Amino acid sequence: MENQELDQLRLAYKAAVEQWIKAIRAEEDLATPDHTVVAVDTWENAGFTEEEARNTAKTAKQEYEDALRRVLYSF
Repeated sequence: MENQELDQLRLAYKAAVEQWIKAIRAEEDLATPDHTVVAVDTWENAGFTEEEARNTAKTAKQEYEDALRRVLYSF
């Protein structure tokens, strides 16, 4: 595996983490003093988006770590 491929995996991981951070902030922004059912439902739905972004970041991290192990430790 070339360094360029590792760099691409690292950048994909970093981009996924940035998306996760944005999703967390979007969810946080929805925690408003508006105590209506609609506001609470919207806030809860943002939690699902955050969880999806987290899973994407975790997958990208695992792919990058796996590639590093293959290169560094030959397994």
